[in-house]
Amino acid sequence: MHEYEPLRWYTTNLVGVPAPLLASTAFNTHPRTLNIHGTRESHPGLFRLLAASRDQQSAAEIFGHYMALQFDLADPRREPAEAGHRSSSYVELLKGWAFDASSPQAAVLKGWVESRFGLVPMYHGERLARFPSAAWVRYLEEKYHSRFHNNCISLQLDALYEYCQWSLARFGRPGVRHLKLWRGSNDCEAQLLRGTLRGGRCVMRLNNLVSFSRSPQTAESFGDWLLEVRVPRVKLLCFPGLLGSRVLRSEGEYLVIGGDYTVRTHRGWMETGA
Repeated sequence: MHEYEPLRWYTTNLVGVPAPLLASTAFNTHPRTLNIHGTRESHPGLFRLLAASRDQQSAAEIFGHYMALQFDLADPRREPAEAGHRSSSYVELLKGWAFDASSPQAAVLKGWVESRFGLVPMYHGERLARFPSAAWVRYLEEKYHSRFHNNCISLQLDALYEYCQWSLARFGRPGVRHLKLWRGSNDCEAQLLRGTLRGGRCVMRLNNLVSFSRSPQTAESFGDWLLEVRVPRVKLLCFPGLLGSRVLRSEGEYLVIGGDYTVRTHRGWMETGA
């Protein structure tokens, strides 16, 4: 029955596009601009300051300083224990994701995608299959953990998404609406919707938040199958350099809103022809 099958679940969202459409391959092929309702209007000072930035590094400094003041965050250049702050922060969540995409911090990020984009996660530590289950209980407990919800964390992530989209528009290549990104995976069969892996082209339902790399060599180290995807810029939450050198820079990691993607599949790096 569909009510117990998360693959068919969607929730309401704050971006003005129905979640089933947002999740579709049609949207990914022909994306439209997305904005989280009320976020830019709530931070006019941030975007006035950003307008004066010279490059991505100066924009990152402006954003980090603004967020520290707006949400009373610790100086991001200092360790939390040194700073004495225990307020939840977007930086802490991203660092937790970088360490483990099934961590409690990652659960909060996936929960934010649910609430803002209407996409339900498919995986957190294990497949989130029929509901209820022990896997769902773990996910729900972690995404609502009070440790990470004591400082308007969803509003912080809203600002991060809008800053990411502003940066792509300001410093990205004009007219480019997609990025070719790569992902290594071993859990491919469970994600298949149409086609076959060995056929070289298929449609997969990716988790509601997933990591990608710009480098196929880097991506290949994370799984036997190498997935090549054209990702709409409007589905990026974070990319290397967005926050300066503090978060996700060394890993070259792109955080992408999920859904149904048309995927070119390669059985390891050698099949890309490089």
